[in-house]
Amino acid sequence: MKTIKTKLATALMVAGLSFNAMAADITVAYDADPVSMDPHEQLSGGTLQLSHMVFDPLVRYNQKFEFEARLAEKWERIDEKTMRFHLRKGVKFHSGNTLTADDVVWTFERLQSSADFKGIFTPFEKAVKVDDYTVDLVTKGAFPLVLQSATYIFPMDSKFYSGKDESGHDKGEIVKHGNSFASTHISGTGPFIVTEREQGVKVEFERFKDYWDKSSKGNVDHLTLKPIKENATRVAALLSGGVDVIAPVAPNDHKRVIDSKGIDLVTLPGTRIITLQMNQDSNPALKDKRVRQAIVYAINNEGIAKRIMKGFATAAGQQSPEGYAGYDPELKPRYDLAKAKQLMKEAGYEKGLSLTMIAPNNRYVNDAKIAQASAAMLSKIGIKVDLKTMPKAQYWPEFDKCSADILMVGWHADTEDSANLTEFLTMTRNEKTGKGAYNCGHYSNPEVDKLIEMSNTETDPTKRGEELQKVEKILYDDAAFVPLHWQNLAWGAKSNVHMKPIVNAMEFPYFGDLVVDDK
Repeated sequence: MKTIKTKLATALMVAGLSFNAMAADITVAYDADPVSMDPHEQLSGGTLQLSHMVFDPLVRYNQKFEFEARLAEKWERIDEKTMRFHLRKGVKFHSGNTLTADDVVWTFERLQSSADFKGIFTPFEKAVKVDDYTVDLVTKGAFPLVLQSATYIFPMDSKFYSGKDESGHDKGEIVKHGNSFASTHISGTGPFIVTEREQGVKVEFERFKDYWDKSSKGNVDHLTLKPIKENATRVAALLSGGVDVIAPVAPNDHKRVIDSKGIDLVTLPGTRIITLQMNQDSNPALKDKRVRQAIVYAINNEGIAKRIMKGFATAAGQQSPEGYAGYDPELKPRYDLAKAKQLMKEAGYEKGLSLTMIAPNNRYVNDAKIAQASAAMLSKIGIKVDLKTMPKAQYWPEFDKCSADILMVGWHADTEDSANLTEFLTMTRNEKTGKGAYNCGHYSNPEVDKLIEMSNTETDPTKRGEELQKVEKILYDDAAFVPLHWQNLAWGAKSNVHMKPIVNAMEFPYFGDLVVDDK
């Protein structure tokens, strides 16, 4: 979009900024680019990757999942419901405006109005400005995950986003899958400025010369984010020298990358669960627990992890990965074709049925292949699947409409906690609170809802773990969804690009800290 480049460059000149000579210039190829520049329009990996480049959170995780001070230089608990954050002074937005507590409060209130993000902030009552550089986050009751939630507060430039745009619309308006000021204009405090964006083609970034974090050793002054959907094409671009970094590296391509001179493969165990949802509102057969159970039994997710993912994934029997509070070691994957056929017969569908299915083809590792394999497996129990796969930019609007009987969705817990998985994927859908925002299965169980609400006020880790394990067992018995696997992570990079120190299990590389050696 030329208009983005022109308007932003003008704004930067007004602010007294300029583009300097580059210390390092790299191109990063992802499977897809962010669908919007509005950090609150969609709760997705692409949006959060962009946020860590252009904005800064109050706090963030390091590779050990410890909290690291960012725009909040310190914090303290005032009472059971109040956590106080002390902001850094002198932090500048890309527009030239100075960060204050007003920006944090404005951002927090915008998060609470976001259809996608408000579910994370339901336990919070308000954000209160104490003074220009102090903010209190106040919860409705005792809440154990305040700091985890604060990793999702990327203060926005409230002055930049206030007022009316050229069309007379509110600049701060959140428009899902639409064209708004916030979706096409961006001003953060982060290490990079967006200078140009062509949806589906590229995003251009320049380093912000007034970036507050002078301790960062990052030396990338220009970065181009380039979407390349096909796995083999991404690898070919890396090996030919056309790009410097790629993600993800599909399991089929690992050996090719490892065997290439001057190229490194960087891997991490992942916690993102890949699932299929069964839409009870679109097909009455899916309201029958036996049919849902049959579908779960019919899909050989261990085979998918072994053959399609080449072992670079862990077959799942539940939402929570090992290490999370709700993980139950007894809830194993359960492929059993004979059992699946018996359940279909008991439910009255011995002759089968027809279902529609949608999946992305550039969002998760091997997503289209996984969907195709799942459809083939379901055919063995008489379920005829009409499968459609599509690019991420087209997929999410269809997913938001829950426009099929079976839908693929992956989820990485926003708070690195079991409750978040349930809150978004399997709690009863509630537009007011944001709970169940990505529950296109329309699964609803009052006991699950109650246990999650209890866990969000339980500060005893043992009791909380027991509550969350009960949730996983109920979901397992109800076949609330089809668990496939937890997806591991892989990046490919030229050997002079030091990716290992900046990657993490959240899939948000901290590119502002990236060091690139001379070639």
